[in-house]
Parts: sequence; structure tokens; C-alpha cells
Amino acid sequence: MTTVSLVIPCYNAARTLRLCLEAVAAQTRRPDEVVVVDDASGDDSTAIAAEFGCRVIRLPENRGVSAARNAGVAGTTGDIVFFLDSDVALRPDAVANAVGILERHPEYGCVYGMYEPEPLIDDGPVEWYRILHAVNWYTRLAGEVHSVVFALAAIRREAFLETGDLDEGLRDCEDIEYAGRLARRHRILLSDTVRGRHDDGHRLLPILAEQWRRSLPLVPLALAGTREGGGRREYTNRPGGILACALALACLPFALVHPLALLAVAASLVAFALADPPLLRLVHRRRGTAFTGYFLLVHLAVHVVLVAGLVTGSARLLRPRRPGIVPRQATSE
Repeated sequence: MTTVSLVIPCYNAARTLRLCLEAVAAQTRRPDEVVVVDDASGDDSTAIAAEFGCRVIRLPENRGVSAARNAGVAGTTGDIVFFLDSDVALRPDAVANAVGILERHPEYGCVYGMYEPEPLIDDGPVEWYRILHAVNWYTRLAGEVHSVVFALAAIRREAFLETGDLDEGLRDCEDIEYAGRLARRHRILLSDTVRGRHDDGHRLLPILAEQWRRSLPLVPLALAGTREGGGRREYTNRPGGILACALALACLPFALVHPLALLAVAASLVAFALADPPLLRLVHRRRGTAFTGYFLLVHLAVHVVLVAGLVTGSARLLRPRRPGIVPRQATSE
């Protein structure tokens, strides 16, 4: 019989860990072992994990989610490793559905799921922006993919071992880098039958800062994947929207001196707003007209940071390297 190890990386997650573990306990297909990898938390996370009978692996210092997941794999034995973030509460059939897919379809090395369209804890409009944006791109990409998101994902142990550990030097975009390696050896499925409610970020400035950090290494990672024969790319934001935002920013400095530039900015912003019709329909259906306007403003702010990060990351590739200096990998604290 196929055995399942459920691995939860955890750092100061007391706010959501109880809800996460309650959902694990309610699974129709119970994991054979549940391991919480505590990444040097300073709160009650380990006590909550122990209360639910989980085995806890404690890291002596904070090393990031990649190190926590690697430690979880090394400390478990299941044929399938189900990675679950501590801020996600699975639907009762999520583990059963993921394991069933891998058992019925040996051609897949990994299957991951998607968020429900409601947050785990409702913290306001910024969180609703994040949740609905994620739901849209998950739904758009559902099927066989070349990406992976380890927030709720099941991977065959043999596939993980063949691909190698997650890169512990990356604290952002580690899933993108890993997916590039995994997809060269194993097929990946994004399934709408593996679901969970997510407690996402709810403050705008930290979300923009996260977007900046994640944008910087995207171009280098994409180029590395192209050189190494990686598969097609899946995008969380529409390329047309990114280009429209970039064009608006490029024309903005000229708008004060020439009316045609102002017209170009306006046209670019309209193109940006209409770049993803299914997203607008989803937001309007779930939250109404007023929120849709707010959503577009936040979406534009995120894209401005995304474009700035892509440009900065690309510029760093062109920067002359000083002899004897080895460039550091992109990381964040």
C-alpha cells in the first residue's frame, strides 16, 4: 500500500497552524505520518504541533522554507511526500484525491492543488485581492503544467530524490527554480480536486516588497531554464498586462510635455485593465463592482513593482563582473 508523509514547514505560524492541523485530522485519507518542521519559531507553533500528535523536527536557526522542506523529506519515509504550508487548511478529500491521482497515473511525478476562493481568515480587501488573483491563474493553468507550488503538493519520493533538494540559497522563487529541474524528468499536474483555504497576506506594503523580491530573479531563472532545455513557462500574470503596464510607465515621463504621450499612457492603462477578462469576471462575481475597481488599482501597483523588478533583474545580468568576485544567489530575509 502507498504510504504518505505529510510535511508542514513552519515559522511563527501559531495563528493558522491549529486550523491547518484540524483540517489534516479531518482528511478522508489520513497521512501515515505528519511532520512539522519548525524553522526556529519564537511562538507556540511547536506546542500546537505536539498537541495534535505531530512529530516535530526543530531547525536550530531560521534557514527558510526550502531548508525546512528538505529536512522534512530527509526525516520521513513515505512513498509520497505531501507538502502543506502551515497557513493552508485542506479540504477533507485533498490528500485522498492527490494520492489517488498519483496511484492511477504513474506518468505523473507530482500533483499540486489550488486555493479555494475564500480566505482561511478574512483579513480584509488586500487579502481578497491575493486570493482571487491566485484562484484565477490556478484555474487558467489547471491540467498538465511545468510549474509547481508546494503550498499543497504531493510528490513521489523517488521523483524528489531524482530531482534533488530544493535550493536553500533561495528564499523567494525556490518553487520556480525547482520546477525547472523537476519538469525535465517528471510530468506535473495541477488539479482542481486538491484544494485548501489559504490565509494570505493582508497588508499592501509587505506584499509589494515580496513582489519586488520575487521579480528580481525571474529573468535569470527563465534564461537558465531556457539554456538547460526547460519546458514552456506558465505565468501568474498575463504577459499582455505586464507589457501594457511597462508601456504606460515608459510613456509617463513624456506625458507632461506631449499630449500624445498622455494618450498613450491612458490607452496602455485601458489595455492593462482589459488584459485578463476572466479575472475581472471572477472578481466582479465574487465581490461586486466597487471592489473590482479597488482590485484593479492594487493589481496595477503590483504590476508596477513587477516591471521594476524585471528591469532591475535584467540590468544586473548586464552588469560587468569584477574579477575574482562570485555573484551571490538572489535571496531575501
